[in-house]
Amino acid sequence: MSTTPRMQAVNIGVLLLFCTLCNPALAVLDGLLSNGNFELGPKASELNGTEVLKHNGIPDWEISGFVEYIKSGQTQGDMLLVVPEGAYAVRLGNEASIKQRVSVIKGMYYSLTFSAARTCAQEEKLNVSVAPDSGVLPMQTLYSSNGWDSYAWAYQAEYDYSEIVIHNPGVEEDPACGPLIDSIAIKALYPPKATSKNILKNGGFEEGPYVFPNTTWGVLIPPNIEDDHSPLPAWMVPSLKAVKYIDSEHFSVPQGRRAVELVAGKESVITQIARTTPGKTYHLSFAVGDASNSCEGSMIVEAFAGRDTLKVPYESKGKGGFKRAVLRFVATTTRTQIMFLSTFYTMRSDDFASLCGPVVDDVKLLSVRYPRNKVV
Repeated sequence: MSTTPRMQAVNIGVLLLFCTLCNPALAVLDGLLSNGNFELGPKASELNGTEVLKHNGIPDWEISGFVEYIKSGQTQGDMLLVVPEGAYAVRLGNEASIKQRVSVIKGMYYSLTFSAARTCAQEEKLNVSVAPDSGVLPMQTLYSSNGWDSYAWAYQAEYDYSEIVIHNPGVEEDPACGPLIDSIAIKALYPPKATSKNILKNGGFEEGPYVFPNTTWGVLIPPNIEDDHSPLPAWMVPSLKAVKYIDSEHFSVPQGRRAVELVAGKESVITQIARTTPGKTYHLSFAVGDASNSCEGSMIVEAFAGRDTLKVPYESKGKGGFKRAVLRFVATTTRTQIMFLSTFYTMRSDDFASLCGPVVDDVKLLSVRYPRNKVV
């Protein structure tokens, strides 16, 4: 008997309810974790000023160490503690952590997205872990002028549940000098495949981490030295700095709903290894543009295909737009590295404090039956 969409939705709901009842972990769907924005807070009796006293004082979270519950507009001396979404966030002091257990599918890849901001520590960083995977994300570089950045971090589920831990490993003289955390979300990642229309996987960057619908600063994809599993499936970030994952709801995107912004010059790199046949000619096409985020000036995207390179200049007025480019090359090995980086550092013209750069999108690789020139 065939089922209607309504019946299918009911069946999924029953399955999730069953999983929740039989497993103490919280059932999870793409989006915010349970109380992931910390709008549900401790009781007044569980607070000493801003410090949370009980390990389960924040609903659906387990805490350890010096954890504070911060209200939007709160100050610390002359410093305003800004909350990016809603009215509340948490601050992780010395050796403090927050933890939540969620039900997942064993073997599946997941990406966490969360917003974080520095406060008063000198070298703030965060250790994000889901055993046995972990990564330390440094927060010395601020990419947005409001002090908040959203970060993505990926892992592969080893069990049918995940214990998500965000930990501040720092120790400061003032235990309250630690990063602010808000809006923690999860998204299942589906490994993309090559097709007859594109040898590269996820060439349009449509598969990637969760993007918060109410934020306007995109999501940082950290270097793979800090993350063994890329939140941007099929692509890696082998550089020292992050790249930014942007959406069409808040930025100008050449094609589809997602793209990548190279925000830190030659220190922002994306790469993918493609299967090629030695002696064959290939056609690497891609779009270069700006995100309509007041990122103005002369930009250059450098494209690499094995030993072949192409520099694509783009004059940005910071109001959106793009151009297309093509690099033709002859493969010399069975595996060819495709790579993109930005030649220059660029700052936004409206605040002179936010890093920005050219956008890369719609990357396609195909073999050419009747090759003409090497580079167009």
